[in-house]
Amino acid sequence: MSETRVVTLGCRLNTYESEVMRTHAENAGLEDSIVVNTCAVTGEAERQARQTIRKLRRENPEAKIIVTGCAAQIHPEEYADMPEVDRVLGNREKMQPESFQFDPTKLDTTQVNVTDIMTAKETAHHLIGGFGSRVRAFVQVQQGCDHRCTFCIIPFGRGPNRSLPIGAIVEQVRTLTKGGFKEVVLSGVDLTSYGADLPGQPPLGQMVKRLLIAVPELERLRLSSLDPAAIDDDLFEAITQEPRVMPHIHLSLQAGDDMVLKRMKRRHSRQQAIDLCTSLKANRPDLVFGADLIAGFPTESDEMFENSLKLVEDCGLTFLHVFPYSTRPDTPAAKMPDVPGDVRKERAARLRSKGASALKTYMKSRIGTTANVLVEKNDEGLCEHYVRVRLDASAEPGSIVPVHFTGVEADFMLGTIDV
Repeated sequence: MSETRVVTLGCRLNTYESEVMRTHAENAGLEDSIVVNTCAVTGEAERQARQTIRKLRRENPEAKIIVTGCAAQIHPEEYADMPEVDRVLGNREKMQPESFQFDPTKLDTTQVNVTDIMTAKETAHHLIGGFGSRVRAFVQVQQGCDHRCTFCIIPFGRGPNRSLPIGAIVEQVRTLTKGGFKEVVLSGVDLTSYGADLPGQPPLGQMVKRLLIAVPELERLRLSSLDPAAIDDDLFEAITQEPRVMPHIHLSLQAGDDMVLKRMKRRHSRQQAIDLCTSLKANRPDLVFGADLIAGFPTESDEMFENSLKLVEDCGLTFLHVFPYSTRPDTPAAKMPDVPGDVRKERAARLRSKGASALKTYMKSRIGTTANVLVEKNDEGLCEHYVRVRLDASAEPGSIVPVHFTGVEADFMLGTIDV
């Protein structure tokens, strides 16, 4: 190995930031190094980060390993103490080119460069031309979070809410479309808080509308996870009236019981979530919904869990990201009465099963219909509704092809390319 390798764990925001770091490392001429961009959303995510670091060291005994990301920001000493690690960078430092301008052959002891992320005031603009072999581009438009959900440690890894000005977003998306990207995903830690810190406080919906007007050559726009409590009229209109906004909306629901939501310190109720999905669907009937759901939150009773399970039907959810509750030290939820671990796992399994059934039902309903599929590799791609599609023939990666759905196999729709 002679060049820098970047290993990305966790969210879409990390995917974007990994490309920034790759550019910084290349410009600095950094060689024989591995950057591990970690996640800290759950205890399991951190366990996987440590496991990945140890595996990389076994496979690359001579390489210098640089650890960054949310886990490194929150627990820098823990990663600095790992014998496999040569350098630890904070989430702010990893985005600065000077952090990669060092001689890796002169690292005698683990170097730690992590500052207080809570003092961060702005999100730096990094112009990215590509995403390696990916055909979808991820653009960071927002960073940090000012909310304090009782289960979440991420604000302490990402800092306060801060947004990228619209002009910089337009510039980035134009660059990507000129580079051949047909689909862009807007990402952030708390995406629906976009604009609150900018002059004039332009909300996310306004930014989306202005972006689509400014970059007419962009064919497909996706939004990452949205807070149901923060979807205002502008965003509602962008989702339901803009055909280039893809008809798959992922909601940060977390639970379907009002008492659990209150103890989580979420800002929406069960009924508000249902009403939102119903209203969105009424205004754009082909919309599909995904959601984050936590199973076994502290104090969650069987009845409370059943309310979350029923939310899959009541909101018409199709794509579920299910997490058994993970205790994060120093969060308020860590002090609440725990649900036994085996119960958490059993509830998570039931939620995943419910989600898999809902997805299969939806996919079967699409047999005989057509869609436009973004080809990600020769015979696989992603349709507008975020369903994975296996094609009957090869097509050029990055192209969008019309497909007639003929069947379902495992987690894929099967399709014939319409000529």
